Amino acid sequence: MSKFTLQVNGRSHEVDVAPETPLLWVLRDQLDLVGTKFGCGIGQCAACTVHLDGAPARACLTPVSAAASARVTTIEGLSADGSHPLQKAWCELDVAQCGYCQAGQIMSAAALLARNPNPSDGDIDDAMAANLCRCATYFRIRAGIHRAAEMAAADREAKA
Repeated sequence: MSKFTLQVNGRSHEVDVAPETPLLWVLRDQLDLVGTKFGCGIGQCAACTVHLDGAPARACLTPVSAAASARVTTIEGLSADGSHPLQKAWCELDVAQCGYCQAGQIMSAAALLARNPNPSDGDIDDAMAANLCRCATYFRIRAGIHRAAEMAAADREAKA
């Protein structure tokens, strides 16, 4: 066992786990942040997507030792009150069906919008290709990302 200090959602957490422990299990079992889901465990479905220093990463494949030097953001850290444009758009357009993959979908979409605030359908398809949805809500996910981009643009205009 080793002690690691993690910066998760803007807060510092000390955990005592084996260095190879997947970040997913530290988040869920040690920090009680259960929004990040276990899907496949081999990095193929992206249900466990979190951000490490703003970049999407698979928490099931990321050892806690690799995350200790990064800022970790989970779905809970995106917006505690549901005010992030993606969260609003997801609700407005009723994007989720079963919802299991949606935290990973939203986290991947958030990384996309952070680097490209006005993505095309192709940009969205490329950025979201690794995220699997067993309910096949891909068209609603794309619409939700476009809607979130519109909301964010309107917020930027209102603040200017």
